[in-house]
Amino acid sequence: MRLRALLVLGLALLAAGCGGNGNESAATTEADTTAAAATGGSPATACDTVDAPAPREDGGQTAPKAPLDPQTRYELVVSTNCGSFTIKLDQGVAPKTAASLVALAKDGFYDGTTFHRVVPSFVIQGGDPTGTGAGGPGYTTVDVPPDNSKYVRGVVAMAKGGAEPRGASGSQFFVVTGEDVGLPPDYAIVGFVTEGMDTVMKIDALGVGDGPPSQTVAIDKVTVRTS
Repeated sequence: MRLRALLVLGLALLAAGCGGNGNESAATTEADTTAAAATGGSPATACDTVDAPAPREDGGQTAPKAPLDPQTRYELVVSTNCGSFTIKLDQGVAPKTAASLVALAKDGFYDGTTFHRVVPSFVIQGGDPTGTGAGGPGYTTVDVPPDNSKYVRGVVAMAKGGAEPRGASGSQFFVVTGEDVGLPPDYAIVGFVTEGMDTVMKIDALGVGDGPPSQTVAIDKVTVRTS
């Protein structure tokens, strides 16, 4: 059974701001993180009320063997009852994880799942078919993030159990909603939000602590977009 995906670290949010090391990385490229933050904002309208989708068993998936085309830009469009947002995947920093997410999305793995954990001004977390925080695809990939990675607003990273190695990933992902939440560089960074950060913050506003949001936030579909 997978452990709780994120170590809370006391929820003492740091205000260190963005940093960069010149890599083509969602965590470390200043231009990218600035663009992601620029789409942020306060929630404008309420989310549609929906029934919680039925939980599914975890596992049953096989890790992709082939890498993604390095010349192709891959994006995931996450459609929810609160709106949609787009994640640009970063193959440079997390090639195995990016390939895994594309394969899972194409297989419909994320459709009918929820954001089961919403911690205001910290993260929104989803991608668990069981809805409990303990589920996954049945395999693990590893992409160790750079030592100077920053988990700033708009960064998308992968959740893992405390006993798992740095950069281990299943299917659970989180979007950072705080300015800089001060996490250690343990979580594989798979991309960043380029569109729809207002939707992300609308979900963030439903957080009531460290647990499920105040109303169901369901993922209707995750669509792969290439260019």
